[in-house]
Amino acid sequence: MSTSLLSRRTFLAIAATLVAGAAQGRSPEPRVATLDWALLETLLTIGANVVAATELRQFRQVAVTPAVPETVADLGLRGTPNLEVLRFARPDLIFNSNFYAWADPIMSRIAAVENHAIYMPGKSPYGLAEQATLAIGERLERAQARLLVENLSAKLDRYKALFAAGDGRPVLPINLGDARHYRVFGSDSMFGEVLQRIGLTNAWRGATSYSATAPVGIETLASMPDAWIILIPPHSQDAFDTLTGSAFWKALPAVQENRVLTTGSINPYGALPAASRFADFLANGFSRVRNG
Repeated sequence: MSTSLLSRRTFLAIAATLVAGAAQGRSPEPRVATLDWALLETLLTIGANVVAATELRQFRQVAVTPAVPETVADLGLRGTPNLEVLRFARPDLIFNSNFYAWADPIMSRIAAVENHAIYMPGKSPYGLAEQATLAIGERLERAQARLLVENLSAKLDRYKALFAAGDGRPVLPINLGDARHYRVFGSDSMFGEVLQRIGLTNAWRGATSYSATAPVGIETLASMPDAWIILIPPHSQDAFDTLTGSAFWKALPAVQENRVLTTGSINPYGALPAASRFADFLANGFSRVRNG
């Protein structure tokens, strides 16, 4: 047997050993699941290996982005998740929120559960969303989490400079319930906090208990004649058509002066991805009006 052949065989054996050792030392990416939509959009945005979540068809319609891979198992309703489907999805870790904390003891029999709250009375949802994003990113070793926090902060600062050149009018972010009622997002909602961070004034001064006040009679729109009206879907098309076809709507100063913007659909209980989506819609919408 030649020395060169022996050397080649030895080299291949050593290489195979090194490859096998590297593969054994590399930890597989954790399989994660969640019941909460705000956590779901966060996990998807930072590139986590999501294997199960709730109400995916509706999430795709309401949140729209980030996209949910077809491989993610649908656990059904957030309030009554299918635990058998969750078990078959074989998660290593389940992220949950205070909204569904009742399920923590049950789900902990399937996998470890971590709870992150984003919406709590008296606390900043934006600040809590930042904390949750960073904590999840550290837990999953996803550098994208810190990038999400830093990039969004920088973007909102850029938008603040953009809106500083605007007309200075307040804005009223609302979601239609029906043709006669709407819910309004105050300063303590995620949308309200985005307005603050980009330098816009919220026309709604009342308390909204960390999200939105509903229902508010449509007639109250007349009490804020100087405001821009920001319509945030999802809402019923019938309600929208009935309202916008009414004499009351057409008589509003905001309508007559082209001070109405309609965004795309956004999750009202979203996290930083929803905040970013809302800010983008505002910036693009106001730019179109200004340049139109």
